[in-house]
Order: sequence, then C-alpha cells, then structure tokens
Amino acid sequence: MTTQIFQASTLYGTATLAAALDSGRFAAADRRILLVCNNAATPETTPALNEMPGFERLRDRFDDVISYNETIFPFHPGGWAPRADDLPLWERFLRHEWELGDDDVQLAVESIQVNPSLALAQIFVGAPVTVYADGLMSYGPTRNKIDPLVGTRVDRVLHLDLVPGLKPLLLTEFDVPAEVLPTADFLKTLAELAPLGDDLPPVEEPALLLGQYLSALDILTAEEEEDLHVRMLRGAVRLGHSKVVFKPHPSAPARFTRSLEQEADKLGVGLTVLDTPLLAEVLYQRLRPALVVGCFSTALLTASALFNLPVARVGTELLLERLTPFENSNRIPVTIVDALLPDLGDAAAVTEQRQGTDVTALGKLVRAVGFAMQPKILPRLREETEEFLAAHLNVKTLRYFKRRRLTSLALPGGLPAQMSFIPRNATVRRVARKARNLRRSVRR
Repeated sequence: MTTQIFQASTLYGTATLAAALDSGRFAAADRRILLVCNNAATPETTPALNEMPGFERLRDRFDDVISYNETIFPFHPGGWAPRADDLPLWERFLRHEWELGDDDVQLAVESIQVNPSLALAQIFVGAPVTVYADGLMSYGPTRNKIDPLVGTRVDRVLHLDLVPGLKPLLLTEFDVPAEVLPTADFLKTLAELAPLGDDLPPVEEPALLLGQYLSALDILTAEEEEDLHVRMLRGAVRLGHSKVVFKPHPSAPARFTRSLEQEADKLGVGLTVLDTPLLAEVLYQRLRPALVVGCFSTALLTASALFNLPVARVGTELLLERLTPFENSNRIPVTIVDALLPDLGDAAAVTEQRQGTDVTALGKLVRAVGFAMQPKILPRLREETEEFLAAHLNVKTLRYFKRRRLTSLALPGGLPAQMSFIPRNATVRRVARKARNLRRSVRR
C-alpha cells in the first residue's frame, strides 16, 4: 500500500497540487491525504485553507483532509520541530493518528527548508519527497543549509512557469531537477474556481491593485505600506484608469482600506474594495483587469505570464534597500519583479509592457544575487558571479547588491582592500545611519 501526503498551507498551493494530479505528475497511489497547515501567526483566529471559498471544488482530488495543526496541538506548525531522538516516536504516533499502518509514504511539501515541511521529511525518514513551488521564491537559493539525509531524498522541484526560460536555484546544491507544471493544466484548474466570482461587483476591466501586508513582515512600517497603496492608486489614475479595484491582503488592517478610500474621493475615481478572500487568479478571469498593479506579489507574474494581462510594479526600489538580512528569501522575488516588469511611473513602459531585461540577462542576475545571498550553499556560482559583476555592475545593477556584502565576499564592486576598515568603523557607521534616516525622512 502506498499513501501520498500532500502538505499545503494556501488555496493557491492546493490548486497547484490539484493541477499536478490532474496532469499525471504524481504516480498512482492507494490513498492521498491533503495535510492542511495553518501557518498564520494566530491560527485560531484565521481560517485554514479548507475553510476558504473554493476549497470544495478541489477537494475531490484527495481521499482525506487532515489538519496538521490539530495533530500537533498546542504547538504551532511553523515553530515546532521534533527532537532527533524523538523522530521514531513521532512517526509511530502519526502513523497511528492518520491510519497509515505500514504503508509506504510519499511526501509532497512546500518549503522544505523550514517547518512544517522539514519536520515531516525528518519524521518520515526514507520517504521520497517532491517539493512543489507556487511562487517566485523557487527561483532563489535554498534558504537554509539542509541535512543531506533530507536533501538527497528530494526527487524534483515542481513549479509553475512564471518566468518562462528562468531556472530555479532551489535545491540545486543537491542537483535536484526542476520540473515545470504545464500552464494549460493549471489554468484548467483555476477555471473551476472562476464561478466563485459570481457575487463580485459589476466592474469591467478595472485597474486591479494587489495588497501584500508587508508591514507584518517588518519590511515596511504601516504608514509606509499605506503610502504604497496610495501610490498604486495615483499611478493608475495618471494612466487614465477611472475604475479601480483593491484586493487587500486577508490579514491587513481595515485602516489600510480607509486611507485608500479617502484618496480615491480626492481623485474623484471609483474604488471598489473586495472583502471576499478570493484568489487573484479568480479576479483575473472574472474582471479581466485593464492593468494589475502590485509590489512584488507572485500574482503579478501569474497575471503577466499565465493570463497575458498588463502589469506594473511599484515600490521595489525601496524594498531592495530595506530587506534585511541580505539573505532574506524575499530578495529574489523583488529582484525578478524589479528587473522584469515596467515601473508604474513610466507610462510608456507600462503602455508598451516593455520588459526591463531579457530572460538570459535576468538568469545571470538571479544567479549572482543568489550566490551573494547563500555563498556557502552555492559556492560553485562564485566564478560566474565575479564575471557578471565585473562586466555588468553599474548604478542600475548595484541596487540588487550591497557594498558591504560584496566587500565581505571579496566580489567586484566591494570596497578596495585599503578601505575595508570603513564598514567596521563605528563613527563611519553612525554617520551613515544618520544619512540614511535623513534620506528616508525626505522621501516621506
């Protein structure tokens, strides 16, 4: 007997798994379990994916739906990990609770480098693992160094072709091959969710603004994020859009919406705020937006690559400056969106949907940034990173790196050896901090 366990934390990820199953990307199994993980900071007050609109349309791909949160209660899925000595006990417990018996187990998980995916791979020792990726982070390096006992069991990285021609860096340190999930199969699955938009307001071809709630990640302050949404609105209006729809992040506070509504009144444009937690891809099918605006959301790439909708970015330069530490896993998504998609402030680029770079140049940039993020995981990329920086480092490309990082890695573009004392000088650092704070206050 073979049991496949599909771990998921989002409806989007569940749709990805459903499309993969429909397209035959997983071998036949005697039993298929969808293991639902609610990774919200307070899962008790946030609905799990199996409680969201649309889940029932995907439910029939799985024999059973099990809550991981309930299984390990009172622990949090993202913060709990079993002790090494307890792994056999936990496997015995889970086999009993989930009625696995002596079945051969196969895993399909999201982010293998963190819990709960890592915990599952450690508990079911010996089980083959498929990592499926539904976002732009798969194009970046593995976030943490993974135990070879786990990494060598991953047989593939299954991902959507969000940037055609760009190859994921995820798990390449273990020579794990990347496998593209056919776009047609994914769109077919999303079409099943489209009827959920029947109660949407009758707004035709609006400008659709995507909120991300970056202040919750301590990337922006709440005030800066409100300002980011207002910039989206103003930019869309400058491009001639009089009908605007705002899709807030489900966890974002209501005051974000109020600020946007006040600005819409000042500009004299119609603003519709969606309070139904629908996937952005459902909105693409139902509203057919004339423009999709966002910061660095994966939904920008699904709009562009999968639905052929006009897109524009805003705020990525600030994000590149703010992301800390340098190895922050959001850096690659921000880099891709910034380098590839037109800026909302450049009307001609948005109108023509002019790409900032071609996929070959983007691939070299992503690999160079990936090495700078994780040099110990991807040491084989040092030589090509040095070549890239020596040939292409300028004012435009330097924003994807940090002088201090380049200096610490002895890469082109870093400080000369005779000036290497500067990053370590307390007085210089204090002056630099004051200059940065002054620049930020001026920008506000």
